[in-house]
Amino acid sequence: MAERHVKVGWAEGLHARPASIFVRASTAAGVPVTIAKAGGAPVNAASMLAVLGLGVRGGEEIVIASDAEGADAALDRLAKLVTEGLEELPETV
Repeated sequence: MAERHVKVGWAEGLHARPASIFVRASTAAGVPVTIAKAGGAPVNAASMLAVLGLGVRGGEEIVIASDAEGADAALDRLAKLVTEGLEELPETV
């Protein structure tokens, strides 16, 4: 299983708009992805309710993972999005 441990770059964490951006990027990744707080249970990264339910705050560490073929590239893009706290989906997503 491929995974990335990253700190959330959005000051407000994964709430409202940042969560929406992350969920859209996860859906566009083309592979099933999970997200979890470090040490917590993973949830479907393409589910807005599941992502909001994690209650991730800015600066907290999360783990994004996938066991699908070709997951490394998708996880790298998602990790960059989360770490940099981008306000829009980059064209590469």
